[in-house]
Amino acid sequence: MTTLRIPTARVFQPLLAPSRYKGAWGGRGSGKSHFFAGLALDRCVESPGLRILCVREVQKSLRDSAKRLIEDQIAKFNVRGFEVLDKFIRTPGGGQIDFVGMQDHTAESIKSLEGYDVAWVEEARSLSPTSLRLLRPTIRKPGSELWFSWNPKHKTDPVDALLRGPELPPDAVVVQANWSDNPWFPDELEAERQFDFINAPDQYGHVWNGEYAQVTDGAYYAKSLTQAKAEGRIGNVAADPLMTFRAFWDIGGTGAKADACAIWVCQFIGREIRVLDYYEAQGQPLAAHVNWLREKGYGQALCVLPHDGAQNDKVHAVSYESALREAGFSVDVVPNQGRGAASQRIEAVRRLMPAIWFNALTTEGGREALGHYHEKRDEARGIGLGPEHDWSSHGADAFGLMAVAYEAPVERKPSRTVAHAGGWMS
Repeated sequence: MTTLRIPTARVFQPLLAPSRYKGAWGGRGSGKSHFFAGLALDRCVESPGLRILCVREVQKSLRDSAKRLIEDQIAKFNVRGFEVLDKFIRTPGGGQIDFVGMQDHTAESIKSLEGYDVAWVEEARSLSPTSLRLLRPTIRKPGSELWFSWNPKHKTDPVDALLRGPELPPDAVVVQANWSDNPWFPDELEAERQFDFINAPDQYGHVWNGEYAQVTDGAYYAKSLTQAKAEGRIGNVAADPLMTFRAFWDIGGTGAKADACAIWVCQFIGREIRVLDYYEAQGQPLAAHVNWLREKGYGQALCVLPHDGAQNDKVHAVSYESALREAGFSVDVVPNQGRGAASQRIEAVRRLMPAIWFNALTTEGGREALGHYHEKRDEARGIGLGPEHDWSSHGADAFGLMAVAYEAPVERKPSRTVAHAGGWMS
């Protein structure tokens, strides 16, 4: 049996043994892609006739594929028996390395890929749920393997849910690899890393250490969240049982396409705002949100609603305000701030951020929304169009409501306490 002698960093050695799933995730400069390219060559030499499929979610041309990387590895190690052609690479013993984009395939066309021994998904973070669902059972030959290399972005990405979730699939080996694990880390990248460490601290952990993205380029609160982390204001924050719990809402709707409902739970203690919890749900009835508050121990919370919380539902002729009062909660409604309300909320958050503390474990999803909340841009004209209305805006709006209410407390209407037992909200 012929074998290659391709140097392998210690971090990748667990991936050398046969396994159904092999995953390597982490930041820039770790050598993940180079490792898998070298492993592909080694497998082709070791097992003549092997067929390898290099996969990306979108591949508009071969320039978007791993083909050039594999070609460079062939040249670097002077591997014989490979023939580089325009669209594929012939390998020893009549094998082949092919390159595809999963978006080009359907449930029917994917069947043409059944005969491959290995599928390597490069930039696997971009792989859609549909593509992952199609690919896994397609690579089915005895002893076949699925390889994944990626720089994480969100823990909800399909590849992270599969290979970094609470339960791995059978016969899976997954490693984290960062720049510090690369014994051949080049001086040029070291200079780039040090520059980002000083000049882009909000992105550094994601880019170089494989952390999930906490902030988006141009996000309104990027600098503030980075500063909060650096100052230790994101950590273990305990509730004060003697102080009022306040639940700040952004009202959603019911139905699969409705806006999400978002709730931040906090306490105002002296000049500090202690953010204790975050909740978000889409398409759920009001009773589901109320049940969450009660289950988490916030059944006596003061619920603070935006101005539309006082408006009646068009079908049921009941408002969030009246329904929450009926459920036994005290309620405040923040008056309509008029034109420029979004800008007022953003500036209020920025002013108050130095006094805000987050409980890390229970506010992660909300902080991700804050870190993504950004301005919509008209790039052609170079102008801003106000906040982008997307998945992050609901949590950001509720957080902005908290800041506005802190700076300008609203006058509370008398509330009628109703027993929790019985009634439609129980």
